[in-house]
Amino acid sequence: MTQIVNWSGSVRFRPRRIYQPSEEGELAALVRRARMEGRQVRVLGSSHSSSGILETPDYVVTMGGFRGMAAHDSRAHEASFGSGTIIEQALSELYGVDLAPTNTGDVTTQTLVGAFATGTHGTGRGLNVLAGMLVGGRMVNGEGEVVEVSIEEDEEFINAARVGLGALGIFTQVRLRLLPGYRMRRREYCAPLEATMAHLDELVAGNRHFDFYWYPRADVCKLRMLDAPGAGVKVDFGTLVEDRTGWAHQVLPKHNDLIYKYEEMEYGMPLEAGRECFLAVRKRLLEKWRAQVGWRVLWRTIAADNTFLSMASGRDTVTIALLQNATLPHKDYFADMEPILRDFGGRPHWGKKHTLQAEALRPLYPRWDRFQELRRRADPEGVFLNDYLRGVFGEESPGEAGGVGR
Repeated sequence: MTQIVNWSGSVRFRPRRIYQPSEEGELAALVRRARMEGRQVRVLGSSHSSSGILETPDYVVTMGGFRGMAAHDSRAHEASFGSGTIIEQALSELYGVDLAPTNTGDVTTQTLVGAFATGTHGTGRGLNVLAGMLVGGRMVNGEGEVVEVSIEEDEEFINAARVGLGALGIFTQVRLRLLPGYRMRRREYCAPLEATMAHLDELVAGNRHFDFYWYPRADVCKLRMLDAPGAGVKVDFGTLVEDRTGWAHQVLPKHNDLIYKYEEMEYGMPLEAGRECFLAVRKRLLEKWRAQVGWRVLWRTIAADNTFLSMASGRDTVTIALLQNATLPHKDYFADMEPILRDFGGRPHWGKKHTLQAEALRPLYPRWDRFQELRRRADPEGVFLNDYLRGVFGEESPGEAGGVGR
């Protein structure tokens, strides 16, 4: 009964057993066994999530036996990886064959399958969540069958499975659509809040990647822009603090070596509401939480997509993330700020703190009901459902209904 503790320390649980299968047949047999016993199976990536998506009293699977590049096609700009591959490793291996991702987040210590399943994203007005790169792969469904899926054969299922919360099956291999290797220039500026707001639309539209941190105690911003060398918006209202150029995998990630851990709540709202929502968050934070908050607020953009449970499903999106030191209280702060984010049509990041259940979530996603239909088809007995997902999906527990999904 080994205890599992997530990265920030706020999620702790003891599963019945932890498995690390090394081949698909072994994983499929475990799922069949769990189905027969009426137990849950959840996949553990790098434990970076801080929602209840990880927790189970039953069987936990780690995918360390499914790592590394399995195939690549440089002309088609595609590559396949074991789903347990750490993103940082995937970036390095892609560089070796002159390929690169369309985007990454600041942190690349997550597994591919974990980052995709929770809707992890970087920033960029024209760039999707990371799972947008997923176009196919192999997986074990809830009946213990190994199946191959692809966007060419079933685009709808891929749009559901890209951000699947681990509820449609366990990917063993993922096929990614990528770009040829490319170089980027990172520029960062310290800038006054007022000037940042005045130039916000220009900064979003004029850079491949743009985001900003707002520091509540100083009430100033750090602007971060990444573009092809020679491109991007000129900034003449801030102080340049970083300027470097390199290959995408060298420049896109930023915070793999964070010493201080934090808790985080993040919501995504329509692009047009992003400025007003941020100003409302800032006002409330300065009025009530400035003395207690030791970290920052992060503002990013994501392009609209067709992925059913993506934060950007059907709409260009701004995300606002509230960060708090893991050593400081966060529950009251997040509880007070969450209604503001919801008031602007916010959708929660699945791997971070939030309190929403099915009744509140269903109206936020245009393809919510269709996702549930595909989920029940792939996992009719609810093998992949834990308590967190039952609340999210509005499913009764087996004890209440005699079986999930029946």
